[in-house]
Amino acid sequence: MKKIDTELKDCYILEPARFGDARGYFSAPYIDEEYRELGFQGLKQVSRSKSAKGVLRGMHFQKGDYAQAKVVEAVQGAVIDAVVDLRKSSPSYGKWITVLLTPENGRQLYVPRGFAHGFISLEDNTVFQYFVDNVYAPDQEGGIAWNDPTVGIDWQDIFDKYDIEKPELSSKDSDRMSFAKYDKEQA
Repeated sequence: MKKIDTELKDCYILEPARFGDARGYFSAPYIDEEYRELGFQGLKQVSRSKSAKGVLRGMHFQKGDYAQAKVVEAVQGAVIDAVVDLRKSSPSYGKWITVLLTPENGRQLYVPRGFAHGFISLEDNTVFQYFVDNVYAPDQEGGIAWNDPTVGIDWQDIFDKYDIEKPELSSKDSDRMSFAKYDKEQA
């Protein structure tokens, strides 16, 4: 597996090895030992979501003992994945990146514990897969506003580039706290 550094501390783009020919390819998207070397605590759950074009999910995280590291990928369709470093002690605290994930580019994103995560689906019937190292605990879920101006993810550029008029959000994701409120709660 190839590991590519990002501007965010401990967050990596992963490219699992592919072996193929004109018939297709073979790849191992999860190898426990390689993930553990990144800081992944061991596979506890694999989840999938299916989304129409323009569905935006995020920016989510789990709190305390239920924090999760994730390795995410698009197994069908395409997404722009977005992460924000929420670790106060990190040199990249409050910074973000976006990454295009498709089955064709074969990329995954390693999202360490302490990050907010979200994505926008660029195609109908996009299937997004999460390998996580801790169980989901609904009462420990948190989130920050996907469009928080302090964080400043350039969603409008993404919408324009991929012909998305406006994102489709869940009611929960429409009403997340600001980064400033999160920051104040962490003091």
